[in-house]
Amino acid sequence: MRKRKFDLYLASRIAFAVIIIFVLLQVFWWLVFQNSYVRNVSNTILDTWSHNANVATAIFLSAPNEPSLLIELQNQYPELVFLADTGIFVVDEQVKQAFLDEQNRILRMFAFEGPFFIFVILAGLYVIAASLRTEHELKRRQGNFLGAVSHEFKTPISTLRLLIESLLMREIPAKKQKNYIKKMETELSRLELASEQVLASARLEQNPNLYLQKLELNQETKIIVEKLKASLELRGAKLTINYHDEDLNVLLDKNSYSLILSNLLDNAVKYSPEAKKRIELSIDADEFLAMVKIKDYGIGISKKEKKKIFERFYRVGDEMTRSSKGVGLGLYLVKSLVEKMNAWIKLESEPGEGSLFILNFPRSLD
Repeated sequence: MRKRKFDLYLASRIAFAVIIIFVLLQVFWWLVFQNSYVRNVSNTILDTWSHNANVATAIFLSAPNEPSLLIELQNQYPELVFLADTGIFVVDEQVKQAFLDEQNRILRMFAFEGPFFIFVILAGLYVIAASLRTEHELKRRQGNFLGAVSHEFKTPISTLRLLIESLLMREIPAKKQKNYIKKMETELSRLELASEQVLASARLEQNPNLYLQKLELNQETKIIVEKLKASLELRGAKLTINYHDEDLNVLLDKNSYSLILSNLLDNAVKYSPEAKKRIELSIDADEFLAMVKIKDYGIGISKKEKKKIFERFYRVGDEMTRSSKGVGLGLYLVKSLVEKMNAWIKLESEPGEGSLFILNFPRSLD
């Protein structure tokens, strides 16, 4: 299947290259042909005019004393002018120059139309290629999403089944039972987060409006962090939390804000490979903004990935080979929900130096 996809991708690239080469050669030939054709027509007409001048002169010299003949010749050959001092007809220079200007205008028109035609064709091909790439990327992400969802649900369920069967089949010391229960809680939290991400994404598509109310940011953050703290520490997180000294009233949707913090803290743990995962959560403020900062010291994010990580279903690599957990909806939901609350998110990160996510909420000063 992978070889077939590669063959189709290679075939499409070859097809586009052939089309582009054909269009360029066709337009080049068309320009050369039109240029040659216009010049040949111009030379033919100028030669015809010169011939007409010789004919008119010969006719006039055969009967020079007939005034009506001169008038008739001038009407018959409007491109000619009679020179009384020499008694001959010549091509009118003004008519000749006007004709040459018109022919040159036609050549310029062709010279403009050729590149414009190439531009239109190439632009159309680019749009088609971009659409195909987008469709291919969407299919890849959807495939990754399905693989991730299957993994995110199957693995915790299998772990829970194993732990429950172990508890049911034999007597286990109380200390070990407690350890099992903590592991079960971790797996349930993982299931809960994955299902909440999927459901929140569906809700966001169907009903994008949130229920915003004025809440105190320190207090709401504390409630959420206390709920998540045990599960995060069980995964190796070492949390450092600094709240702001004064009350910070902002407009929040409670459930959405909880999901935002859950995702950001989950990512901070997920992408910190150390045994003890240092994570700092702090709340700061200035005159107009309240800022929630979540800092980790993990693998960081490359400049290329920064542009994509907030896209839906986007995850680096292939679901079958990726070690990190998730379904590719976390940061998409974070950005979308933050913006629905009239706030915005900022990311500062370098590979190997960790990541800093900053949530900026306008303060409610009334």
